Amino acid sequence: ISFKYSPNLVLTSTGVKCGRDGSVDNHMEMGKKLLAAGQLADALSHFHAAVDGDPKNYMAYYRRATVFLAMGKSKSALPDLSKVIELKPDFTSARLQRGNLLLKQGRLDEAESDFKKVLKSNPSDKEEREAQSLLTKSDEIQRLVAQARSSFDSQDYMTAAVQLDTVIETCVWDVTSREIRAECFIQMGEMGKAISDLKAASKLKSDNTQAFYKLSTIYYNLGDHEMSLTEVRECLKLDPDHKQCYSHYKQVKKLNKQIQSAEELIQEQRYEDAVSKYEAVMKTEPNVRHFALLAKERMCHALAQGQQASRAISVCGEVLQSDPENINVLKDRAEAYVQEEEYEEAIKDYETAAKHSENDRQIKEGLEKAQRLLKQSQKRDYYKILGVKRTAQKKEIIKAYRKLAQQWHPDNFQDPEEKKKAEKKFIDIAQAKEVLTDPEMRTKFDQGDDPMDPESQQGRHHHQHFHGGFQGFNPFGSGPFNFKFNFN
Repeated sequence: ISFKYSPNLVLTSTGVKCGRDGSVDNHMEMGKKLLAAGQLADALSHFHAAVDGDPKNYMAYYRRATVFLAMGKSKSALPDLSKVIELKPDFTSARLQRGNLLLKQGRLDEAESDFKKVLKSNPSDKEEREAQSLLTKSDEIQRLVAQARSSFDSQDYMTAAVQLDTVIETCVWDVTSREIRAECFIQMGEMGKAISDLKAASKLKSDNTQAFYKLSTIYYNLGDHEMSLTEVRECLKLDPDHKQCYSHYKQVKKLNKQIQSAEELIQEQRYEDAVSKYEAVMKTEPNVRHFALLAKERMCHALAQGQQASRAISVCGEVLQSDPENINVLKDRAEAYVQEEEYEEAIKDYETAAKHSENDRQIKEGLEKAQRLLKQSQKRDYYKILGVKRTAQKKEIIKAYRKLAQQWHPDNFQDPEEKKKAEKKFIDIAQAKEVLTDPEMRTKFDQGDDPMDPESQQGRHHHQHFHGGFQGFNPFGSGPFNFKFNFN
């Protein structure tokens, strides 16, 4: 990073004019005071002015480098320290600091050269001890880097990663070591650690298109299409003509668009279209398992919501083979089992989901509903009595009721036993029709409560019951109903 300031610039932030009349000494003095007070940005402004005022003043560069280091801007400090050494080769303190920065960057040969020169230049005891210690450390790291490369070439990625851990502890800004360690982590399947190293490498090296490309492909293979798109865009910002990044970008963008479109269709309750869109996702990316699982998970949801229970059960089952603890899929399959009236299977799925997500209200309510419906199915099922589906419209219910009422009308039976059986059947048919054509009663029944069962209602208010006779109730339309039952 280079800073250029005009000598006539007025620095309003400090209230000090850095014009021609401001001497270099004044700037140096003010800069020192502000640095001591911890006002780094203001101190930096004065040292910029001092460097501009006297480009041969090695102390101006040295002080500015000190501020840069205090601000954590080592990249900017390095050229200033080099300038100090160029102007004053025997300034051991600057050389020692530069050697230390080069060591942290992993530029070991250059660092060692600085430490050796310090040792040859009559340093103070303290500087001699520091230079000797850093030289020894640099030698150790040189050996470790060579060993790590050998381990990496032999495909012993675990050993290489451990050796590079030690290198990076000292060479914290060493891009190459981080990139090699990231590759070790990729080979070991530790993608989170690889991502961490590559993110650091992309920041440490300003035009690191390869790090962004690798990050994008890792996220893509993990099924994170949004992060993959973000990282590949960073690569293209640096180099719009980068072949690998552009090709990958087109693929990720297409996939991203399809997934977003499918999710919008689910929001709009266009479930069949959403399923088709997710089938297209699997065609766009047939090789990445995570995308196939994501597509099937969302298809399972859309099919369950769209009342396509048997298809939902099949697709949900495929996901659960790979991911048996997927709570969303367990909930969706349970809902599909309820639609298919397979209540025991639904209860199993809800119970499995509850083990992995204890405080999920949806699971709790779904489980209670499935348990009520199971209990109810072991009693009377008004849908079965009329022979209609749970999704039947009112018109279908009335049609089925009329057909069955005619069939089981007690006047059609002469034999006393058969007549008695027909009377019971006829009452069931009439009660089924009453419950299923009344929206409030039907909702209660669908939730597992029988509005005609006093025990199920637990003392709650409910609609009229049939007690052996139909007062003015005509199953065949309007007008009085004129036959009587005789219950003895």
